[in-house]
Amino acid sequence: MKQVVQNYKSGELAVLDVPVPGCKPGGVLVRTAYSLISTGTELMKVSEAGMSMLGKARSRPDQVAKVMQSVATNGVPATYRKVMGKLDSYTPLGYSLSGVVEQVGAGIDDVKVGDLVACAGNEHALHAELNWVPKNLYAPLPDGLAPRHAAFGTVGSIAMQGVRRGEPQLGDSALVIGLGLIGQLVVQLLAASGVRVVGVDPDPVRCELAEGLGAAACGDPASAAVEAAVAELTGGHGVDQVYLAAGGGSNQPVELAARLCRDRGRVVDIGKCRLDLPWNAYYEKELDVRFSRSYGPGRYDPEYELEGRDYPIGYVRWTERRNLACFLDLLARGSVDVEPLVSHIADFDDAVETYQSLKDGDLKAVAVLFRYPEQKEEAGVAEAPAVAVPAVRRGSKASTPARSAKAPVRLAFVGAGNYATSMLLPHLAQRDGVELSTVVTTTALSAANAKRKFGFAEATTDLDAVLGDESIDAVFVVTRHSSHAELTRRALLAGKAVFVEKPLALTEDDLAGVLTAVEESGNDRLQVGFNRRFAPLLQEARKSFGARTGPASLRYLVNAGRLQHGSWYLQQGTEGSRFAGEGGHFIDTASWLLEADPVSVYATATAGNEDLQVVLRYPDGSTATLSYVTTGAPSFPKETLDFVADGKVLRLDDFVRAAVYDGRRKRWVGSRLPKARDKGQSAELAAFIKAVRTGGPMPVPLESLVATTAATLAVQAGLAGGAPVTLARAR
Repeated sequence: MKQVVQNYKSGELAVLDVPVPGCKPGGVLVRTAYSLISTGTELMKVSEAGMSMLGKARSRPDQVAKVMQSVATNGVPATYRKVMGKLDSYTPLGYSLSGVVEQVGAGIDDVKVGDLVACAGNEHALHAELNWVPKNLYAPLPDGLAPRHAAFGTVGSIAMQGVRRGEPQLGDSALVIGLGLIGQLVVQLLAASGVRVVGVDPDPVRCELAEGLGAAACGDPASAAVEAAVAELTGGHGVDQVYLAAGGGSNQPVELAARLCRDRGRVVDIGKCRLDLPWNAYYEKELDVRFSRSYGPGRYDPEYELEGRDYPIGYVRWTERRNLACFLDLLARGSVDVEPLVSHIADFDDAVETYQSLKDGDLKAVAVLFRYPEQKEEAGVAEAPAVAVPAVRRGSKASTPARSAKAPVRLAFVGAGNYATSMLLPHLAQRDGVELSTVVTTTALSAANAKRKFGFAEATTDLDAVLGDESIDAVFVVTRHSSHAELTRRALLAGKAVFVEKPLALTEDDLAGVLTAVEESGNDRLQVGFNRRFAPLLQEARKSFGARTGPASLRYLVNAGRLQHGSWYLQQGTEGSRFAGEGGHFIDTASWLLEADPVSVYATATAGNEDLQVVLRYPDGSTATLSYVTTGAPSFPKETLDFVADGKVLRLDDFVRAAVYDGRRKRWVGSRLPKARDKGQSAELAAFIKAVRTGGPMPVPLESLVATTAATLAVQAGLAGGAPVTLARAR
């Protein structure tokens, strides 16, 4: 395997081939997916290694003292040989990573092979393809947490331990001096705890970043703005805590801490900065100076770290491992966001060049990750690199039942909720050639209401009777999302044409089950309620835009808004995410405009997964970007779309207005169409009824419905994996 190492004598950095570590009892062997470069601690070590011997001695007086003691005990020649031997050896780098458990040692029962874990320790979480990690230095990843975010686990634990040492309380104020990686995390942890934070750093970019992540104000330590912000925030009393997350040889941080802290406030040292405490300033305010030791209780205790002996929770609430697990949980719940801190992701093979760029200042970064190639090939669970697009196999094609041209198309509805009664049934109730035969619901009263309002011949709660009724031509599935795939499967096996509202399926297994029913029955008479492509205004706009010759770029902004409290759409555990429920609408529209199915999906989200950005790539190089947001203004249109290709732009404003820009011309589209907003439900239903009546093809090919469903599922996989997801076509 490969590992990043450094020779402290010469300063040489290298990626070496080294033996795979053994999987000892009491720990696990982890294949690394991502490891994090600590741009503070590690770069300091790399810089020290490039110094002269005198420079090394000056930077590490603690080690010089050990050498002098050795000289007194063992003499100069023996000490010289010992020191030179130690300096002229390769030492490892790294202490924070995420990966996949490849082997489980004896005595481990909390994880299994294939599980995702975050790992800590400068002897166990190294920049290496494989690491052996003892029990108390790893923690399983919560569901949905991206491995590249979990790689921040160790530095997150360091920041968390520092915050715990400050003992903040709700409503406190704090000053964070140094807005590097640790400082940025301290800001977020304090803000999540209800603390008002002022940040200090000479770098304006880092100040701006911290303000975006929760700080009330940030500024240069030499400016008056910081003191003014603290005075305004605290009524002139000073902050309750100061967190020293800065490095270097300046004594300015501890002097600033004394000046801006209140009487009997706390000063917590997390970083490695100069600590010449001005006695009068600290004495007069009776400041409480505390040190934060790394990841938390257990650090440097071999019985805890190596032998796995945990401290009883009743005596030590927050240990190294509990801090690590807590930070991962905060990441998974969106309370802390590390994505804005990721300045660069480098391939592991480029480790030496990456360190050199950081050292030389060519790469300015808060956080840099190494990405390991093996995790895509051998640890696929970590990145979900592909979602299968199942092949459609129709088996022995079932014949479409012979119908009289004059006989009405008899429909059954399974479900009669708000969408069915407001957007579908009004278009069908008065349509010639359609008979609303039976409505099926789980409660008798809702079935009776639908029967009375829309004129169904029958109302029942017996689905089996409906599926067994040979006189019924088509079944509409308009129930909660989690039931769509199973009800569709049963209706197809019963030989019915099926109209199912989106989504068709919430999992790959559900989608496969629907296609198995198609293959077993030979019945492919299926339509999913992707109605936007049928909208008259969008149809007219596409026609006006004309054929294209080159790749296109599409931007689709969906201002979805917030749901009312208690909506079943929020029941993600059973009904899937909100985007899983309706995202297929927008993917289908993009694919229809681009005349192809996507080949890959990349998805990212804001904290809490409230707002999504989804990028779809298509075979001809076209791309579609979907912005699905819930935090926008209600007064802004719900859907806006821009389609750009060949020097032309199609603009759609919420299915009310559309225009095509061509050169210097702007052509309004749809002047002869009704001005009411029409998203295509009526036209879609007409096309479906026609296909059922004539036995002709369904309005949308089944292959396209499957591809859109797979792409929608890939969004969730992409959010979990933090990487583009390939849509792999089965053959």
